[in-house]
Amino acid sequence: VVLYFLLLFVCLVAYHIFFMLFVWSYWKTIFTLPMNPSKEFHLSYSDKESLEREPRGESQQEVLRRAAKDLPIYTRTMSGAIRYCDRCHLVKPDRCHHCSVCDKCILKMDHHCPWVNNCVGFSNYKFFLLFLAYSLLYCLFIAATDLQYFIKFWTNGLPDTQAKFHIMFLFFAAAMFSVSLSSLFGYHCWLVSKNKSTLEVFRAPIFRHRTDKNGFSLGFSKNLRQVFGDEKKYWLLPVFSSLGDGCSFPTCLVNQDPEQASTPGGLNSTSKNESHLFPAKPLRDSQSHLLTDTPSWSETSAKAEKGKVGMSNPALTMENET
Repeated sequence: VVLYFLLLFVCLVAYHIFFMLFVWSYWKTIFTLPMNPSKEFHLSYSDKESLEREPRGESQQEVLRRAAKDLPIYTRTMSGAIRYCDRCHLVKPDRCHHCSVCDKCILKMDHHCPWVNNCVGFSNYKFFLLFLAYSLLYCLFIAATDLQYFIKFWTNGLPDTQAKFHIMFLFFAAAMFSVSLSSLFGYHCWLVSKNKSTLEVFRAPIFRHRTDKNGFSLGFSKNLRQVFGDEKKYWLLPVFSSLGDGCSFPTCLVNQDPEQASTPGGLNSTSKNESHLFPAKPLRDSQSHLLTDTPSWSETSAKAEKGKVGMSNPALTMENET
């Protein structure tokens, strides 16, 4: 009898822990507002007027070139141009996309989820992962504790009341949700391990010299820390601990040699005399330590960039992207 009540107590505690974490992470996923690009990525009033006044072509690109020269922008459109949103009137940061449902640009957008009625992006991606994890654990726990009664249902071991149909429905619902959630959670775990978003799986990011589907991957450990943060005590809690500001990201192409890189089809080629590399520090200080083991990291480049938003990149070619 004592063992039975002890087991019942453990099950009740485990159930309520899974339930509270599930509701907490679900709440945070729904009500955390997606982050939008900061004001430095928006065109100034004069730039907007110049852009509207100039015809499409080199004149318009020159306006955008001036606006984007000091921004940490290293991804391109398929034609090799800077990614510009003519609805939000801003230069898109890396990994930022315009959501047609929210009608705004979302930092590190993964997808717009109808189940949470919100965009999943930089500000709530960790919460979304925890929501999947805890909902999966919650469903597995219910299915496991209900299994013995489900077996008794088919062996006529339960009293002949309507309650037995509730047991059958509960088991089937928990089991089916467990299957669907396990596949979705496994997929997003793979995305985290590769430092990709759902959008980047379907369309790989295009960098200055080539398309690279693993351009943002820094290795499993660093990819994990970029989403969950450095302090492990916060990893399992739905509190924001992701690294960075969502506007700039470290890239494995930080040491790419432009003389050796091949230019993919559809991208504008660059001059052979051009010596501009991917900057040694193309990200905010909050993420810079992810690259501290990179050989080319230098104190000189760090001092040169102190107080600046990003590296100047005047060799970019640009055009509007809807």
